[in-house]
Amino acid sequence: MRRLLVRYGLAMASVVLVAFLVPLGLLARSLAEERALAAARQDAQTVAAFAGGATQDKALLQAALLTANDGHRSTTVFLPDGEVVGAQAARTDSVELAALGRAFTARTADGAEVLLPVGGTDGVAVVRTAVPQAELTEGVARSWTVLAVVGVVLLGGTALVGDRIAARLARSVQDLASVADRLGAGDLTARVEPSGPAEVASVGRVLNGLGERVVGLLADERELVADLSHRVRTPITALRLDVETLDDPDERRRMTRHVDDLVDAVDTVIRTARDTRPAVPPRCDAGEVVRERARFWGVLAAHASRELHVDLPSGPAPVGVTAVDLGAALDVLVDNVFRHTPQGTPFAITVTAAGPTVTLTVADDGPGLADTDVPRGTSGSGSTGLGLDVARRTAERAGGTFRVDSRAGTGTRLTFELPARP
Repeated sequence: MRRLLVRYGLAMASVVLVAFLVPLGLLARSLAEERALAAARQDAQTVAAFAGGATQDKALLQAALLTANDGHRSTTVFLPDGEVVGAQAARTDSVELAALGRAFTARTADGAEVLLPVGGTDGVAVVRTAVPQAELTEGVARSWTVLAVVGVVLLGGTALVGDRIAARLARSVQDLASVADRLGAGDLTARVEPSGPAEVASVGRVLNGLGERVVGLLADERELVADLSHRVRTPITALRLDVETLDDPDERRRMTRHVDDLVDAVDTVIRTARDTRPAVPPRCDAGEVVRERARFWGVLAAHASRELHVDLPSGPAPVGVTAVDLGAALDVLVDNVFRHTPQGTPFAITVTAAGPTVTLTVADDGPGLADTDVPRGTSGSGSTGLGLDVARRTAERAGGTFRVDSRAGTGTRLTFELPARP
């Protein structure tokens, strides 16, 4: 942004300088030419004072010509009898035209000439003063050089001042961008000191207000989630009492373990809701999460006569999502298999780590899904709207994608593709 603003300033300054300096340069050239022609006219008029009486004042005419020709210009007198006095020159059409009584200035291949007719007793004499091109442009190159130096100095000053102004403006915008990035990354304490132009400072104040508003909304949301989680404890306690009344010890232990898992999940929700510390980049090993959750689902699969195949990589498979979130998303996918495939349908959970991508797949041999386009916020099966959308949102938060591949009669593949986070 800083460079862009400086370039804009230089462009505008260049336009202004061209609009002023070019006319000044042309004016300097015109003044130099006019100055040389004025001097030539003065020479011609001085000689013309003696050219009218050339037959009586030949000596005075010669003296005047010697004085006039003591420089770059050359003056010639064409007498009525055809004699040429002074600098040697041919009798051109311009001289013949001047002999008719017309004084004028004409351009030549070497510069310009001033022609002045002088009437006398013997006829019309013509005084011609030639001005070389070098005299017509004398001082023009120096004027253009001075104007160019002035233009360069002004452009340099414009660049320096513009850079200072642009740096101040860019610093204000960079502060806004930095604070916005911090807020987006979860640092809700980030605030910006409004600075710069009034418009930029106004954006800073709005951004600070937005941060305060987000903090308030999240605080309300945390309290609401924590309150709801506490309310769940009452039915969980009743469920634990019912489990303790079971006569079968094995069944009682199994159900107690499930109730303990549910209590741990509720405790995790409460701790997460009450945690106000700045968020840290999430990370977990997808292989370890699948291995842990497969133990739980393996028991249910055996009870439902379903064959479960788990394929994990030999090394780590790190991804940018917490173990709790990835485990919850995996539970949704496996639960989808149990809900939407016939009893006894086998399924597999596979994790592969290939370069920058970690792929987690849950595949079954069921009848497949009629519609694989899962709308956002709905599961497509008359549920509450969590369903596969939980898995999609988990994948997107980790910077990856979630894909559903299914055909009638060929089963369903639910796939996470997540970027690896070493």
